[in-house]
Amino acid sequence: MSRIGKKVINLAKNVELNIEGDKITVKGPRGILTQNFKPEFIGLIKEDDTLVVKNINEGSKKAKAFHGLYRSLIANAIYGVTNGFKKELTIEGVGYKASVESKKLKLNVGFSHEIFYQLPDGITVEVDKSGTNLIITGIDKYLVGQVAADIRAFKEVEPYKGKGIRYKNEKVRRKAGKAAGK
Repeated sequence: MSRIGKKVINLAKNVELNIEGDKITVKGPRGILTQNFKPEFIGLIKEDDTLVVKNINEGSKKAKAFHGLYRSLIANAIYGVTNGFKKELTIEGVGYKASVESKKLKLNVGFSHEIFYQLPDGITVEVDKSGTNLIITGIDKYLVGQVAADIRAFKEVEPYKGKGIRYKNEKVRRKAGKAAGK
């Protein structure tokens, strides 16, 4: 049995939870998220201010896997509509900077052209005055992480000078430059 799946999900007072067939809808102060699940493997039991995810098909390997998965997805949806998620990126390099222009992120990261990235609905990006620190926020954990990964993929950090886009606390292994020969 899944250790994560056994944990009870506590609901905040300002969160509404609706279970209809194979869909769960979570409504909170920051927005609404829906999550599909497989009712043939798991069951949802809503009590006063808690939600319990039960494994219906105990003997199945798939049911064991889905038990923890859906508990985590539902807990992330509840956390997202109450608190939200954020990822922070840092841009390093001479002349490297970013700016936001009407739901588009504009990146100058050493190419001969600017890169424009269309921000999906539900995602906001804040850029500081220097243009080198980005804060990506939203209510969907998956979408926030995917947008951060997409932006980082435009110019990954190179190991010699450390130029590129990285997560705020990411450590980059630096390599020594070319040694002078005799």
